Amino acid sequence: MADTPDSTAHLMERILYEVKRVVVGQDRFLERVLVAMLAQGHLLVEGVPGLAKTLTVKTLARTVRGSFKRIQFTPDLVPADLVGTRIYNQKTGDFGTSLGPVFANLLLADEINRAPAKVQSALLEVMQERQVTIAGETHKVPDPFVVMATQNPIETEGTYPLPEAQVDRFMMKVLVDYPTEEEEFVIAQRVTGEPVEVSPVADTFELAALQRRCRAVYVDPSLVQYAVKLVSATRTPAKYDLAAEAKYLTYGASPRATIGMIEGAKALALMRGRSYALPEDVTDMVADVMRHRLVLSYEALAEGLTADALVQRLMKKVPPPDKPLAHPRFDGGQGG
Repeated sequence: MADTPDSTAHLMERILYEVKRVVVGQDRFLERVLVAMLAQGHLLVEGVPGLAKTLTVKTLARTVRGSFKRIQFTPDLVPADLVGTRIYNQKTGDFGTSLGPVFANLLLADEINRAPAKVQSALLEVMQERQVTIAGETHKVPDPFVVMATQNPIETEGTYPLPEAQVDRFMMKVLVDYPTEEEEFVIAQRVTGEPVEVSPVADTFELAALQRRCRAVYVDPSLVQYAVKLVSATRTPAKYDLAAEAKYLTYGASPRATIGMIEGAKALALMRGRSYALPEDVTDMVADVMRHRLVLSYEALAEGLTADALVQRLMKKVPPPDKPLAHPRFDGGQGG
């Protein structure tokens, strides 16, 4: 059991090593999946097909002895296909409950924008409540529970865009890009060669302990204030000398963005072998936590301005604190 920052970081390294025996490249994406697992958040992933999204999550589930399920979202899907339903048993004359594929530790919702709104809502309810109600009976999903939903950015024909309120439930939105030529060479060799067997290096109990340890990571109040200011700047840009950017934003980020930044920073600090967060842990999370929460105006779209570009402008105007306290305090004190 990992009980020190060093042993925690070592366990995370072993998990990463096992996954990277199968998955080539995609380092940032893989790191974000681990952050989501530690911080008990959910991921929205945007990338074209064939970039090892499914393989990454499936391999990760094997390394932590967790259950993995994949749902291919289609226009004819109904909520019962996700959460489960009541089935009549002719032999006994009773109704039994058949639980759906959402009951897994790692759930991959492939092409979430292909399913209609009621199916998307069913999944997002499970993500928020971590339980399902079927015929008045409540069933809790396994712990840990992480949803990774994918979107295809290039094919919008026959898709149902996720409403802003639903997108806000995702802790992060990660963009997955094509591999480099060198990585693609290794991918071709690996896929056409002997299959690699992944060794489990942890279990779900150890993962739950890591999640508890993640919540205990110390974050200095000045870093929380920094996250609050960044999010506030998306709502009232003029207050932070960003009046010129105000016309590009229709709506700013919600308080979930602040929470996501802090929880993500705690997870990154733990993965980096520390029991306290530093400014770089917060700044590393800003783009992934904010990009899907900003509603851009028509002016921004007309000028080809992306959410990422706006986030970079905000970060230039709202600097991180110089030297927050760099040691843990769990006794409720302010450090010193």
